[in-house]
Amino acid sequence: EDSSSDDKPVSEADAPLQECTTKLAAKEAEVVDLTGRLRYAQADYQNLQRISQREKEQTRDFAISRFASDLLETVDVLTLALRSVPSSSLSPADSPLPSSSSSSAANEKSTLAHLTELHQGVSLTHKQLLSTLAKYGVRQFDPTGDKFDPNLHEALYAAPIPGKEPGSVVECQKFGYMIKDRVLRAAQVGVVQE
Repeated sequence: EDSSSDDKPVSEADAPLQECTTKLAAKEAEVVDLTGRLRYAQADYQNLQRISQREKEQTRDFAISRFASDLLETVDVLTLALRSVPSSSLSPADSPLPSSSSSSAANEKSTLAHLTELHQGVSLTHKQLLSTLAKYGVRQFDPTGDKFDPNLHEALYAAPIPGKEPGSVVECQKFGYMIKDRVLRAAQVGVVQE
């Protein structure tokens, strides 16, 4: 009887201990779960910070895309103006001067001088505009001689040209422009046909 009476108090004494052990195990599992959730939350927060920073940098880098795209038309007009005056007409030695009178020769030199100054002014304006665009990450590219790439080039025409590699760019009508690593405007080109 003594041994059976000893078993009961021991089991009764074990019950609170077992209950505490069960509660402790549950609390430890809860701590592990909460620690895991905290680590995931911290990782998500750090990822969100990185993504936010990257988007902020991209927004800053590409914010002027629309403005720069509008300015490209001005660059095209300046380029067209520079191409329209052949360099041979800018040199005074090659240009024929009328010999009818000295006053008409003076007027012709004046016209040539004005044309030369106008050409130089347009050229400097063109260079300054390209320099300003380059300061903000916009750069010009001329793909003449390169392999045609539809991501960078817009084909205006294709012509068979002997001696040229098929699929290569033979002429660039309008230069292409990149802003950082993105195409701002594809180059308008002529391509060698197979």
